[in-house]
Amino acid sequence: MGRPPGSSVRLKLALSYAAFLMVAGILLLGVVWLFLLRYVPDGVLITPGPTIPNRSDLLEAFAPRAAVVLAFLLVFGLVGGWILAGRMLSPLTRITDATRLAAGGSLSHRIRLEGRNDEFRELADAFDAMLGQLEAHDAEQRRFAANASHELRTPLAITQTLLDVARQDPDHDEVELVERLQAVNTRAIDLTEALLLLSRTDQRSFTRERVDLSLLAEEATETLLPLAERRGVTIETSGDVTPTTGSHALLLQMTTNLVHNAIVHNLDRGTVWVSTSAQSRTVALTVENTGEPLTPRLVSTLTEPFQRGTERIRGDHGGVGLGLAIVRSITNAHDGVLTIVPRADGGIRVTAQLPARRDASGGSGLSGPPRPGPG
Repeated sequence: MGRPPGSSVRLKLALSYAAFLMVAGILLLGVVWLFLLRYVPDGVLITPGPTIPNRSDLLEAFAPRAAVVLAFLLVFGLVGGWILAGRMLSPLTRITDATRLAAGGSLSHRIRLEGRNDEFRELADAFDAMLGQLEAHDAEQRRFAANASHELRTPLAITQTLLDVARQDPDHDEVELVERLQAVNTRAIDLTEALLLLSRTDQRSFTRERVDLSLLAEEATETLLPLAERRGVTIETSGDVTPTTGSHALLLQMTTNLVHNAIVHNLDRGTVWVSTSAQSRTVALTVENTGEPLTPRLVSTLTEPFQRGTERIRGDHGGVGLGLAIVRSITNAHDGVLTIVPRADGGIRVTAQLPARRDASGGSGLSGPPRPGPG
């Protein structure tokens, strides 16, 4: 926005200091003048002794000196106010310089304001924390864009290779070619839909309604039970009634992703535990599984897009590497907290904690006995 130039804050502060000092000086001189008038008569008194000065003489002697004092106070106020304002505003100058650097794309710069804690120090520390978050988010978005480009390019490259081979080989099996092209196309569609879902949850463009996480856990478990049986994985479910508020479709996608991830990244004849719990203000969905031992450092990266644990799974149900990234995005969009920790015996434990639904009377809406889930 184009705005007309104005006076600097430093100049305004200096003028304010000088004006305040001048007002204080005038008041002080006024008090002195009134005090002196109490002891000086109006006219000239003729006495045998020395002549006593009157108010006219006092004014002639007092006024020039008062003017000199006021002039000195004005100069002193302007110079001192300019220096003091510069010292007071120096932290703001550093913050402004850092803001300009950030606007130019340099997010690695930090103010690191020294000194004791005050308003400027709090502002600088808050700005440094914001720059750190922006830098981390920018790096994450760059990695995401690079990974997404690579993942989207892969099925296109495979399709082009299959078509080139088919064109050069007139005796190719058309049925096999169609099946392979369909598989590659299905994977590209799944990846695109996952990216669209991730964008939708980041924008929080959904309608909120009453949702019971325990019912979503049952639905996701029943849907993925055939996949678990084919892989020899046992699913055990249990939990309480867990009412919350949010998008039924997104929370079901979150639950399905967690259960699917626990089934796919598991041992032969492994186990998946799905449970729900309710507190006074929060409800939680917990999914844990058996699996290979994982380090806390590796587990902390699993919610980044296109991360697949210790290896990249390319099977029919391996997913596109956005499962836990979508889970984290859906959890954040519902004002929840996602926690992932490695289990001591291998595998991971994932807990999505969401705010409990509040009824009209202010209660949490929790009622009824615990709901046993299907084994």
